[in-house]
Amino acid sequence: MNFMTIGGPLIVLALIAVFGWPSFKGTSNGDFLEAEKYTGFETSVRRHSNGVYEVSVLTRMPDVEPEMVRWWFGDYLTTTEQYMTWHPTDHVWYDWENKSPGEHIGASGLVHEYIGGELAKLRIQFVPPEEILGKNNNLGADDVAICARPGLLEQPYYAGEMCHIVRRTDYGSEMRSRFWLGRIAKRKGNDRTRSIEGVIGNTYLARKLGIRKSDAVALMRHCVEEMGYLADLLPELYASETGQTNTTPTIEDHGQ
Repeated sequence: MNFMTIGGPLIVLALIAVFGWPSFKGTSNGDFLEAEKYTGFETSVRRHSNGVYEVSVLTRMPDVEPEMVRWWFGDYLTTTEQYMTWHPTDHVWYDWENKSPGEHIGASGLVHEYIGGELAKLRIQFVPPEEILGKNNNLGADDVAICARPGLLEQPYYAGEMCHIVRRTDYGSEMRSRFWLGRIAKRKGNDRTRSIEGVIGNTYLARKLGIRKSDAVALMRHCVEEMGYLADLLPELYASETGQTNTTPTIEDHGQ
């Protein structure tokens, strides 16, 4: 048995350990955007063959219109006190960086929050939806997409990507949230930069060692809870702050 006979399989195994199987395979960001489509992965977690952990949460939001969610991020949310109403036990502190009135894209939410019992200090940079979902996505004219790159607050790294898609239903709205954990990039200001940390961090092996299933499950549970709180508080809060009321039929109306 010569070196090539032994070395070939070893090289293949090494490549799989670094890049996953099949090598360099990516994950689609837009597979959950088809209207009325349910895949059985509405609230769950899964690890992809490249090591990325995907977290999915479906939140039904009676009496909520998609615009209310955009208003929450763009207009209303400014203080720690407001942030804590979003999740009274897990949310600890909030501030903005590069915030313009009425706009969230281009700004970064600076947060302290508990996820799975551990305090996370994060910088969540809000970006145009096409940066995460691609230009050829299935967003409708009335859909609201809140997309971001979460990263470490005290270090210049992104740790993943995320989107909340809000669509009108016959009873209010439906939010589909997705997180992709393990998409690593070094950050310079608001830009991603090439770095050895990014190359190593995006290997299958680094993702496998650095992201546990328990981390993904904890994030899923946190999102279920905080978006449930948001669904409950938004209709009355939006009406009291803006003077506008929701015209979408309620579940009770729809059932009559």
